[in-house]
Amino acid sequence: MSETGSPLADPPSRRTSDHGIPIGEATRVWARIAALSFGGPAGQIAVMHRILVEEKRWIGEERFLHALNYCMLLPGPEAQQLAIYIGWLLHKTRGGLIAGALFVLPGFLAILALSYLYVLLGHVPLIEGIFFGLKAAVLAVVVQAVVRVGSRALKNNLMRAIAVAAFVAIFFLDAPFPLIILAAGVGGYLGGRSGLPQFKGGGGHGSAGGDIVHDRDTALGDALPDHARPNPGWSLRISSILLLLWLAPVAGLYLQLGPDNVFTHIATFFSQMAVVTFGGAYAVLAYVAQEAVGTFGWLQPGEMLDGLGMAETTPGPLIMVTQFVGFLAAFRDSGTLPPLLAATLGAILTTWVTFVPCFLWILAGAPFIERLRGNKALSAALTAITAAVVGVIFNLAIWFAIHTLFGQTMLVHSWTGTFDVPVLRSVNLVAVVLALAAAIAIFRFRLGVLTVLGGCAALGAVYKLAL
Repeated sequence: MSETGSPLADPPSRRTSDHGIPIGEATRVWARIAALSFGGPAGQIAVMHRILVEEKRWIGEERFLHALNYCMLLPGPEAQQLAIYIGWLLHKTRGGLIAGALFVLPGFLAILALSYLYVLLGHVPLIEGIFFGLKAAVLAVVVQAVVRVGSRALKNNLMRAIAVAAFVAIFFLDAPFPLIILAAGVGGYLGGRSGLPQFKGGGGHGSAGGDIVHDRDTALGDALPDHARPNPGWSLRISSILLLLWLAPVAGLYLQLGPDNVFTHIATFFSQMAVVTFGGAYAVLAYVAQEAVGTFGWLQPGEMLDGLGMAETTPGPLIMVTQFVGFLAAFRDSGTLPPLLAATLGAILTTWVTFVPCFLWILAGAPFIERLRGNKALSAALTAITAAVVGVIFNLAIWFAIHTLFGQTMLVHSWTGTFDVPVLRSVNLVAVVLALAAAIAIFRFRLGVLTVLGGCAALGAVYKLAL
């Protein structure tokens, strides 16, 4: 089936892709990757690397890492964006759409089903116990994220200072997450332009070990496909179409329902989030918690942990936790619609405005990727942003700990602003024991995240049923 004449058709090419990979086989492989994509971006990228580079040898190590570095410069989930990029590289626009959509679909369906159970059966002791245990385990998982990202990003005192400044800004000063990211990015860019060695990046998520698969030895080869060459006219057309698909529903809801309707709030808030969420799912959570809990009042802090537990135990990007937030927001402010119908529409709307921009960043920008290669200033900006994200994730860990381990909090007013502190006498000793057990399992015994989450969920269920 040809894309010729389609509004999403690729620019004319002197030659078609000659790698010999049928689109049907690629679709089955992307479905397999989607079903195995547990464990956050690091695990998802490792799965893609193992299947696409080592097993299938469709692309090589150099091209895979170059695409990953580009995706890490973008807001949003880099693992899903990497899938879109490689799908587009192999099978043009159609390949990118298939790869990106399949990467999200299993997690969307799984979290939607869990969300129904949550609102319908959430007060049943068994369900309460499962989520009680998940909250304690998720706290340990977030601490692990702080350690993992921090060990990679905080290579010198300047990066540590940026992380501390970001934590102080968001925890004590209640500074907006987008402002923190913008300040870090501008500072890193200027530092990179000035040649400061502290801003030299290093890391990324890495890839699996073993013999390197060179581009020249793969199905795609080391030549640049014609459709991957910059074509400003085509990029403008694809950008216009994807912008319309993304923003037309937002504008329509605003005009039809008004600025104060819950669906308008969902559409505008998560569209804004899609533009500023550098740093992965845990940084996104800090931003969502700041706004969805504190500003909009859509859900409680403990429910944020429940949503993250769902995202951790289902395939797909961890950012899918935002779907749960949109579900609860619409469920509790359904207006004239039946609550479950409103919640379903809220989940769909959240997912749409979260992930459509990812297709825009890749399909419009990837043909120009070669211009970013070796750009030291952009690399320095990413390095500074990553350091700031460590502070943001640490804030998230503190926030989760306060609301997981303690039953009560009090608001403290100071010259810097207001912030929550726990009421010590309200500590939940069972939650503390479960969180410590999860931390020991992760850090001492190196157990997998799914194993730890499952074990804590089972223990939580036993505890609640025994009461």
